[in-house]
Amino acid sequence: MEQGIPAPAGAGISRTAPAAPAVPAPREVRRASVRGQVLDALRTALVTGELRPGGLYSAPALGERLGVSATPVREAMQQLTLEGAVEVVPNRGFRVVERDAREAAELAEVRALVEVPVLLRLAGTVPAGRWAGLRPLAEATVRAASSGGPAAYAEADRAFHGAVLALSGNDQLVRVAADLHRRAQWPPPGARARTARAGLIADAAEHGALLDALIARDSATVRALVDAHFAAPG
Repeated sequence: MEQGIPAPAGAGISRTAPAAPAVPAPREVRRASVRGQVLDALRTALVTGELRPGGLYSAPALGERLGVSATPVREAMQQLTLEGAVEVVPNRGFRVVERDAREAAELAEVRALVEVPVLLRLAGTVPAGRWAGLRPLAEATVRAASSGGPAAYAEADRAFHGAVLALSGNDQLVRVAADLHRRAQWPPPGARARTARAGLIADAAEHGALLDALIARDSATVRALVDAHFAAPG
């Protein structure tokens, strides 16, 4: 009888305990952790413009800058390729996609088509207390806009919009909207419009105004705010 398989009752062979579930090797866990950290670092560099649109970067060179091997950089770059932020240049590395104003406008239009109808529906169904519970996230975007820089603001902005859409209870919607949102945040088609502190502060202030309108169930103001929000640069 194979070791580790319990013997039938009365077989005269002592029963052995079931094998414990397999645990991933520490090396695999560390590798996934490093890959995730590299991906976060590259995403930040994209939002801030440190990785400039049109720039060509090799995995070994980026790995040296980040203090890691080329392997997790390549893996992270493959993910960014799927997200539309970079493109593979055979035998040379990865080029940061240059996004023009038209593409940025198209992304904003698609985001509006996805999010606006949901917000208008939620405006009439979600209790005021649920909207009020999102106030800390809106305030976090204001703090990030004031002192955290474009990368911190981008993260806080995604967190706020994700929490708003999560009230729909539609996980697929949240995932699709999050992907569109991230694509809209990099590479910046107009770096000044996106990273100027005054612009970020104005963008963040709209989150609080949106919550006020949602709490009041003022659909007309909700529509006007979200239309303006998506129409703004970045």
